[in-house]
Amino acid sequence: MDEYHVPVLLDESIEGLNIQSGGIYVDVTYGGGGHSAKILEHLEGGTLVAFDQDIDATDNLIADDRLLFVRHNFKYLRHFLKYHQIDAVDGILADLGVSSHDFDVPDRGFSFRFEGNLDMRMNQSSALDAARVINEYREEQLWTIFQEYGEIKNWRHLVSLITAARATEPITTIGQFLKVIEPCVPMKIEKKYLAMVFQALRIEVNNEIGVLRDFLESTTDILKPGGRLVVLSYHSLEDRLVKNFMRSGRIDGKQEADFFGNLNSPFELINRKIILPSDAEIARNPRARSAKLRIAEKK
Repeated sequence: MDEYHVPVLLDESIEGLNIQSGGIYVDVTYGGGGHSAKILEHLEGGTLVAFDQDIDATDNLIADDRLLFVRHNFKYLRHFLKYHQIDAVDGILADLGVSSHDFDVPDRGFSFRFEGNLDMRMNQSSALDAARVINEYREEQLWTIFQEYGEIKNWRHLVSLITAARATEPITTIGQFLKVIEPCVPMKIEKKYLAMVFQALRIEVNNEIGVLRDFLESTTDILKPGGRLVVLSYHSLEDRLVKNFMRSGRIDGKQEADFFGNLNSPFELINRKIILPSDAEIARNPRARSAKLRIAEKK
């Protein structure tokens, strides 16, 4: 389990859930089961519902009658809880990062460290992969992806290299792609730049921002009063959405006021400042470097 994926801010996340021994909790990003295993340790009865659309996650399922596993994207959270006759829950945990396993398997195409197909699908039955994005998207669509999702400054140059190369032959492998974009990769920040490029593609392939919006908006109705929402994010675009939603109950962050001018929000922030990993955790698990933990309680 630990070899598949090392959980980030594990103790802080579990503490943030404020687990009641007989409660109902949801881990919407099961992965290697690290967070789920820790939640189950705190449950005497109760139920843990775990979501993961990646078929590889089923290799790590914990044999426990209290665990209900749903192999679907967590944007369907509301639908599947209703299907299983669960009206409300006591806590929801979301670790939005890609699992260590996905980065370490060359065939999945998530990392520029390995040769493999341009894939990046978390759901391997999905029709859209990174190769289709690179080869079939219009130039203007690629501009948006790399500018907004990757926050890449020379996005015009990057896209021009891609569109020129794909006119000659399809770009289907990581090696091909790296060779195509090599002229625009800054040497001093090569790894950081490539990480931003691959992040942008991964977000598009998996519709991560749309899924996150749908998920956050569903939690308002699903959480019981006093229930906790615990979210780990890894890049600024995700974190901005989570921060806005926890503060206002709205994705755009606009706070509504009542007749007397009092600001209304369905949540109360448990940590007004984001919780960051310690230097010791980052040394043990470099993936933790960009992690940000936010916790809110349903009023």
